[in-house]
Amino acid sequence: MADTALHDLTLAEAAPLVRARKLSPVEYANALLSRTDALEPQLNAYITRTSEAAIEAARAAEAEIARGNWRGPLHGIPFAVKDIYDTAGVLTSGHSRTCIDRVPDKDATAVARLRAAGAVLMGKLATHEFAHGGPSFDLPWPPARNPWNTAHFTGGSSSGSGAAIAAGLVPVSLGSDTGGSIRGPAGLCGIAGLKPTYGLVSRAGVLPNSYSYDHCGPMARTSEDCALILNAIAGNDPADPASAKGQARDFTAGIDLGVKGLRIGVVRHFWERDLTVHAEVPAAMAAAISTFREMGAIVEDVALRPLQSYSDVKIVTAESELFSLHLPELIARPEQFGQDFRARSLAACLFTAEDYVRASRERRAILAEMHPLYRRYDLFLTANTSAAPRLDRHDTLSFWTRPNLTSPFNCTGGPALAILCGFTNEGLPLSMQIAGRPFDDARVLRAGHAFERATGFYRRRPSLVPGTRPGAVDPKPWSPDTSSVEPAVRVLAENAARHAGLRLSDPVLEELVAVAPSALALARRLRRDHPREAEVASIFDPAD
Repeated sequence: MADTALHDLTLAEAAPLVRARKLSPVEYANALLSRTDALEPQLNAYITRTSEAAIEAARAAEAEIARGNWRGPLHGIPFAVKDIYDTAGVLTSGHSRTCIDRVPDKDATAVARLRAAGAVLMGKLATHEFAHGGPSFDLPWPPARNPWNTAHFTGGSSSGSGAAIAAGLVPVSLGSDTGGSIRGPAGLCGIAGLKPTYGLVSRAGVLPNSYSYDHCGPMARTSEDCALILNAIAGNDPADPASAKGQARDFTAGIDLGVKGLRIGVVRHFWERDLTVHAEVPAAMAAAISTFREMGAIVEDVALRPLQSYSDVKIVTAESELFSLHLPELIARPEQFGQDFRARSLAACLFTAEDYVRASRERRAILAEMHPLYRRYDLFLTANTSAAPRLDRHDTLSFWTRPNLTSPFNCTGGPALAILCGFTNEGLPLSMQIAGRPFDDARVLRAGHAFERATGFYRRRPSLVPGTRPGAVDPKPWSPDTSSVEPAVRVLAENAARHAGLRLSDPVLEELVAVAPSALALARRLRRDHPREAEVASIFDPAD
């Protein structure tokens, strides 16, 4: 088979060829390594490549399959992982200067399960610093670039995963999703990405962002590919205290059944009222809704909370957890972190224990609100991303001032799938989300698969030419503007930093002061009138 054909194969297409010995795992790995050699200079998708080990693993897989010991659809298939997944003997940096020489001695559970399935590790992929921050140019490795236009953003934080799959460097990757970090890059790069139900995939051996919101999951070309990966990585793991009990199911069973008769609630206000989106998103969503109706689904509009409410709850709790996690290093060497990471993480020193508890109680209220909706609807449909912006138009403050379309389903903990639903006139991908009840991941993937087969959008590929220079960008460091910050807010920020043990240089302190008004406003929006009996969501069960 020609190399040009190999990099276009989905996992579901490649697996039977490998099993039938029509496609050599060594040939496959070599083809993708060669493609990576040719295209990586314009993409920056990888932090560490493991090419020699990949060929060795591919040879072992080929020999095993030749002996009749085919392990399953991942056997002999190349994969790469976001560089927050521990890999034995291979740098796991979190894309951070503070972990630039961190080499773990064992694999993360999900990586170990892929290796046990016979998959071939090709390397570690770019992320945002500790799966947080933004597309930073002040870190040891540059940010990944979008294969559809290399001057544009991939989405974050599973940025290298989105770029590598869209560019045909690998067919399979593992990402993580705390507030949209699988679905964002999947959407902006035009691939599929599943945030599974919380606890379905082990987080053991994965650098944490937020204990309460972190989800590990698959990224690939299609929903069917995600289902095949999920079959390999899902299941209880005693090493993860949040791991769901019981055996995982076969997520490909019934994937071809379609959506006829399924009840789908369209969360239209997310993209029509709650958030300003790209001008071409409404038409793409209207066409997607029509496609589901034509396939026999019962589709009607449904109202959830405003987007901002979910973001307020998620950010107060998740940022507090992340701040506590990184506080020793933030005290010891704050300048070693990227500016965008600091602008997000440091502001959590402004949140109080009462803020955290209020956010946790409100999350529990969110879960309760979903129960009648889960009885009424099988699935939920909404927009996922706008079109990818330019890398040099990243706004550091937007994290604090603008909600996103993905956080609601981190709060609910149920599955949410990002899939391609069209393209802008400029050829950039547009994406939507299909969400479902907790532990109903198979139905979500089934709906995504039906849509992909009906539209064929996933067959379209970015045009990449070896030797092409990446798109020109002109990134500039963020210059915090504190001119309008009230003196009382400045004093509060200075005192909060001091109380946390932080000793910040004047420039870093200005970063904190600049975001303080937005962070404090976010906490103030949280509800204060919970009844005495309202519980927190500290012990989180998405099915509760």
